[in-house]
Amino acid sequence: MLTLPPKVTDRAFARIAEINAASGGGKALRVAVEGGGCSGFQYDITLDDPAEDDLVLERDGQKVVVDSVSLPFLSEAVIDFSEELIGARFTIDNPNATSSCGCGTSFSM
Repeated sequence: MLTLPPKVTDRAFARIAEINAASGGGKALRVAVEGGGCSGFQYDITLDDPAEDDLVLERDGQKVVVDSVSLPFLSEAVIDFSEELIGARFTIDNPNATSSCGCGTSFSM
């Protein structure tokens, strides 16, 4: 089965650039899927350095990395950055999720 990589929006890459400029670093945004959460799986979004088995999505020198275990769970997902009245955060629109919790960080397949 072919696993298509997630897509990353221009807004998400721009926010990574802002974070790296403010911190003086050059970290990648790591998007991982872990067991747990109220719906079965949860997203873990951190700043990290790319590892050997990561898929690296890069634009304008900014990187998003996904490990090989998480990649099938994120096939064709869209990684974005959202700023709303309740706060700003990276979001994931995952077509593989059959349900998700209200906070948007937990899902089931």
